[in-house]
Amino acid sequence: MTDVQSKQRSPVWSLVPAGELSVLAGQWDAINRRGANLPILDAAFYVAALANFGNGEELLAIAHADDGSAVAAGILVKRRPGVWATFQPSQAPLGAWLADSAVDSQLLWSGLRLALPGSCLLLGISQQDPRFNKRPVDHARTRTLDYIDTASISVTGSFAEYWSKRGRNLRQNLKRQRNRLAREGRQLRLERVVAPDRIGAAVDDYGYLESQGWKSGLGTALHPENAQGRFYRAVFESLACSGGATVYRYWYDDILVASDLCVDRGGVFIILKTAHNETFSKTSPTHLMRQEYLEDLFAADEIERIEFYGKLMDWHTKWSDDVRRMFHVNYYRWPIIPLIRDLAGGVAKNR
Repeated sequence: MTDVQSKQRSPVWSLVPAGELSVLAGQWDAINRRGANLPILDAAFYVAALANFGNGEELLAIAHADDGSAVAAGILVKRRPGVWATFQPSQAPLGAWLADSAVDSQLLWSGLRLALPGSCLLLGISQQDPRFNKRPVDHARTRTLDYIDTASISVTGSFAEYWSKRGRNLRQNLKRQRNRLAREGRQLRLERVVAPDRIGAAVDDYGYLESQGWKSGLGTALHPENAQGRFYRAVFESLACSGGATVYRYWYDDILVASDLCVDRGGVFIILKTAHNETFSKTSPTHLMRQEYLEDLFAADEIERIEFYGKLMDWHTKWSDDVRRMFHVNYYRWPIIPLIRDLAGGVAKNR
């Protein structure tokens, strides 16, 4: 037992159907506000996610301290007999897990494992951001796994200073595209949609744009009439009421050529989704749009960091030099299980 654990009493976990999250949103959001304070961790975000991507069997777990305050919470799904993990639809950049930093994680995971129904052999906490949750060292019952590298932009200094540090190819390409479009007589226009009574339609337009591209062939495109479309519309209409949602749209004359779905709070701006009209791909419409609105964000002096929260791609590195690695956590019932896996992994690497 660590010194921290010896000074702390284990919080008491309660489990209810996850459909009750809307009723208990105040407790969930209070933990979020004390920690990461991200809109993608709001109760409203997960209420919409459960409605569109859940199966109705998810559990909402909330841990309370001696004074009755909520200090941790998660949405859990049973993956297979003995294995539970945080609810993780692909639309959620982070795992459905919140915890006060002052509470020892080992106590939380141990208590939650015991509280879950049946015999829980493994508890998985998925897609954690080391910016908010320090990656734990391996413990007798705990192992972490690499997830993805993700990029962000630190909004410091002027946009001119930031832009001067971007690669020569990016800067020259966008200048060349603007000159080309000007010669063609195109009128380029950036539109920022934030009004609650307009943002739903802007999300729908984003869906129509994405549905015309390559994702449609894979069946993964957002569309106003599918679950993704309903989810993003609900989230953006909710966040727009508090000024935390933006849909950027970029036009060549009267043609919508690119759009980004973005949310923000507390100085953190998150680009959730991006799409463009593939007919105009060679003119780099998304990059042109992003260049303009990043300049606006730098000038407004309200945003401290811009997050991509996606797997690091080549185009991310054109815009950012700040990369960090996200991770998963596995908490086991018996220490022998991770030990055996460690040994098996070592044998595999030596072959």
